[in-house]
Amino acid sequence: MKILQLCKKFPLPLKDGESIAVTYLSRALNDLGCEVTLLAMNTSKHYIDLEKVRDISGHYKAIHTVDIDNAIKPVEALKNLFTQDSYHVSRFRSDAFSDKLRELLNTEDFDIVQLETLYLAPYMEIIRENSDALLVMRSHNIEHEIWDRITSNTRFLPKKWYIKYLSKKLRKFELGVLNDYDFLVPISQRDLKKFRNLGYINGARTIPIGIDFNDYKPDMSSFEKAPSVSFIGSLDWIPNYEGINWFLNEVWPGVHNQFPGLELHIAGRNTPPDLYRWSKSKVLIHGEVKDAREYINQHPMMIVPLLSGSGMRAKILEGMALGKVVITTSMGLEGIDATHRKEVLVADTPEEFLECFGLCLNDRDKMLEISQNAQSFVSEHFNNYELAKDLIHSYKDYMKEHGFI
Repeated sequence: MKILQLCKKFPLPLKDGESIAVTYLSRALNDLGCEVTLLAMNTSKHYIDLEKVRDISGHYKAIHTVDIDNAIKPVEALKNLFTQDSYHVSRFRSDAFSDKLRELLNTEDFDIVQLETLYLAPYMEIIRENSDALLVMRSHNIEHEIWDRITSNTRFLPKKWYIKYLSKKLRKFELGVLNDYDFLVPISQRDLKKFRNLGYINGARTIPIGIDFNDYKPDMSSFEKAPSVSFIGSLDWIPNYEGINWFLNEVWPGVHNQFPGLELHIAGRNTPPDLYRWSKSKVLIHGEVKDAREYINQHPMMIVPLLSGSGMRAKILEGMALGKVVITTSMGLEGIDATHRKEVLVADTPEEFLECFGLCLNDRDKMLEISQNAQSFVSEHFNNYELAKDLIHSYKDYMKEHGFI
């Protein structure tokens, strides 16, 4: 099976959930006999020197990139207010990317063209005109839902109005192309059900984010050290910043007062300067770290205090695979059917977070039990090779039934 994978940013190194979702699936597909070609945007926001990742990208038959300037430009954002176009999507439209896509489709026959996220949807017309491949949308999130939730959590009225306006246009675009895909691969059953309720009628298969458990070696010595908790996430992504900012303002003062020896370690790309003001409250800011797994492994607990977002949080899977006690909100746990107090801890209020920290710091045996359960849970339900096998079978069955093969 020959697959052309389109990405809105280069999926290596593994610095965020999208990269993890893309890379572990493509590696498994390759190992299972598929031929995967990558066409990725190399964006100004997440620019990658390809030479630095060449040794970890051997699972691709071929790699093609197009440089894209997707920086947010105030003048263009203002002009967009007077159009029907979604500004979220328009930042990823590129004539150069279109030309490269046409070239690849006319040079080689692909069985499947797999779009990684909604932001590649503007290129479906080119794919239809130049290929008979199965057109697949791998939906990492319900995109407009993220922005609807951010709108709900925004208090400053002019900003709230602007985000709501952008969200409305993004929703219109997302629903407008919903049945233009042959096959939809959402990240969770919850997302698939919502897409069906929104009107999706074509083929679908839920494939969650998978990881290679062999890449995750838990360091249990972290449970023997002075207590500490980690947070990691790209802090230029609004839900991550929103979540950690809420946690620091609403949760951490009470936790720090009750457990003054507990350290909170925060890591993430593009850390806003205002977070550094917490450094006198046992909060340590690390900025972007070289190795996320090594960083997570240093702390027995991990927080994911998301208040908005959609899809599934790969960082929770990583934390669980490394045997950490993950404390997250109900929204953070969406798409992961783990059980509170068994494989994870769930807290939605400052009082609930305080209770979870109390459980961890006063009952080491319970922490170790959750740690072991978390590792077993991820190994059983999120094995990238088993998930890739399911996806291949689903593709083949659908293609046979609908005359693609």
